[in-house]
Amino acid sequence: MVNSLEIAPSILGGDHSALGESVAQIKNAGLKWVHFDVMDGHFVPNLSFGPGLLKALKKKFPDMFYDVHLMLDNPHLYIDAFADAGADLIAIHAEPDYPIASTLDNIHSAGKKLGIVFNPKTEIGAVIPYLPRVDLVLVMSVQPGFGGQKFNPVALEKIERLAKLRDELKLSYRIEVDGGITAENVAECISRGCDTVVAGTEFFKNGEALISAANSAIK
Repeated sequence: MVNSLEIAPSILGGDHSALGESVAQIKNAGLKWVHFDVMDGHFVPNLSFGPGLLKALKKKFPDMFYDVHLMLDNPHLYIDAFADAGADLIAIHAEPDYPIASTLDNIHSAGKKLGIVFNPKTEIGAVIPYLPRVDLVLVMSVQPGFGGQKFNPVALEKIERLAKLRDELKLSYRIEVDGGITAENVAECISRGCDTVVAGTEFFKNGEALISAANSAIK
């Protein structure tokens, strides 16, 4: 494995009336990453969290790594807001019509790690031009918008291809998977080359088994 394994629970799957407690649960499980899903009601049919919440969580839990996933039609308009709020990594989608390259430049200029994301129906070619620039590629294994969806195995082929490209191009980007991850399928994702696992519903319902299965997959 090129990178150490990280499990990044999504607070979208936590208790929305007490999201600080959800981050505390992540920290108490011995994990460092928090996946922060941002939805605009346009690119995906749901609304979620804004920079105000991120800022509050970063202030309360400053030692956590905030993995911010922008599911927005116009993410380029919000880079500064989320960077200032405390994002450590900002990931943007390949699908909307906006200046992706310059948005990645802006994330870099803000001193944050860069991520590129693509959906289950999007071909891997959409992200290949950005591989030399990014720190992370996020493979969506469900159509984004809602938690609790079933894992789409098309993600496994994409993870494997990204791992091969990483070796061929001598790069070190992380490969993250998000959507329908469970204790039963996490090992297969890791075996294909995934080193960063997002889990919302499963972590908050079955976190111990998920972590155990993920750690066993790298031994």
